[in-house]
Amino acid sequence: MTVSTTSPTPPAATAGTTADAILRRQRARESSARTYARSFPIVPVRAYGMTVEGTDGRRYLDCLAGAGTLALGHNHPVVTEAVRRTVDSGAPLHVLDLATPQKDEFTEALFATLPPAFADRARIHFCGPAGTDAVEAALKLMQTATGRQGLLAFTGAYHGMTAGALAVSGGVAVKRPVPGLAADVTRLPYPYSYRCPFGVGGERGAELSAAYAERLLDDPNGGVVSPAAMVLEAVQGEGGVVPAPDGWLRAMRRITAERGIPLIVDEVQTGVGRTGAFWAVEHSGIVPDAMVLSKAIGGSLPLAVVVYREDYDDWSPGAHAGTFRGNTLAMAAGAATLRYVAREGLAGRAAEVGARMTARLDALRAESSAIGDVRGRGLMIGVELVDPEGVPDACGARPPAPDTADRVRAACLERGLIVELGGRHDATVRLLPPLVITDAEAEAVLDRLADAISVVTARRGASRPGAGRRNTGRPA
Repeated sequence: MTVSTTSPTPPAATAGTTADAILRRQRARESSARTYARSFPIVPVRAYGMTVEGTDGRRYLDCLAGAGTLALGHNHPVVTEAVRRTVDSGAPLHVLDLATPQKDEFTEALFATLPPAFADRARIHFCGPAGTDAVEAALKLMQTATGRQGLLAFTGAYHGMTAGALAVSGGVAVKRPVPGLAADVTRLPYPYSYRCPFGVGGERGAELSAAYAERLLDDPNGGVVSPAAMVLEAVQGEGGVVPAPDGWLRAMRRITAERGIPLIVDEVQTGVGRTGAFWAVEHSGIVPDAMVLSKAIGGSLPLAVVVYREDYDDWSPGAHAGTFRGNTLAMAAGAATLRYVAREGLAGRAAEVGARMTARLDALRAESSAIGDVRGRGLMIGVELVDPEGVPDACGARPPAPDTADRVRAACLERGLIVELGGRHDATVRLLPPLVITDAEAEAVLDRLADAISVVTARRGASRPGAGRRNTGRPA
């Protein structure tokens, strides 16, 4: 089957289908909790690779990629062919949790990518369609297996929006209206070198984070009852693209293993080659007790699973169920995506392109005092924007500049680039391009982002009293 990768001309807009009309109806009908629609007031009608087209025919480079879901970009031929082949075969599209050839093929493809020491003794549980459903399942599984209730989680974490996943997430604003949430969660400091919770940064900050966790768990008056699990991200995504040092991850594995605490690693956003390894845990070499997987594993369609050590498979039939656990199309698309990423070495490609992009952004940081930090791993990159005239903290970090970041995001959209924000104060510009990004597209992304930052920060400087005096101070 030949699948076209070119973009057809968008149909002529009628009065009821113009972008303004569609956006107006969305504002009138959808809940006030909508998010991306506020940041990107566009109406996509075509998408291919890294390019999204709006109703007016304008094209954008998509550096959000479904929040990391689109490992192969939009409508990759490998994915669309798998979907069409499945539809044409007459396979049932919805079968609850019954066995199908597509499910078997997906499971085989997934297990072939997992670290062998983990896959050799692993079980898989298909959850509801979103990553938050898989987090809920993982927490419930470990509470069932251990007979304990409490959980260990980290500052800056994001694991989802359902009750249990939200409880172990770090964001305060969305928790505040929900009484009793996170009552059984002990929050531990995540190593964040630029804004170190201990005020020291670097390797020493990570060492203190590990020492704090270990001593708290061993303190008979520390207030922490033996927990059911620890859950963490190897790179915090929504938390501002903060990579955990490999040594710290190994320390967390040792600390939990020595105390019989199951370790859950949330790879919802970091998985399928995103960080330069197929799975982010591979950088440190740790073998967790459970991995939570979603986003890219479905090849752009909804799919979420928990893979865990068979020792913890203490569930009875029906202990954790869900109607939409048998998405045949997602399994077909997911299997095709996993095999393509592995066959084409796209994890290595992500490492290579990501390193080049980060190096250029570091050079930009040296020129602009509005950029406080550039960090990430592979094609998961964060650029934290700061107030260059603010007072540095103990680590030399200047105050975050969320207003600047918001204007930069808007300026990027004006230049045909879709980027999103994250971090503690929504001051970090996040880059999550598809793994198939070309060298030319990578340069275009950086050109547009650099221009947006330059223009926004120049306007900001011109609007301040005393503008014209260049601040040459740099964070330490």
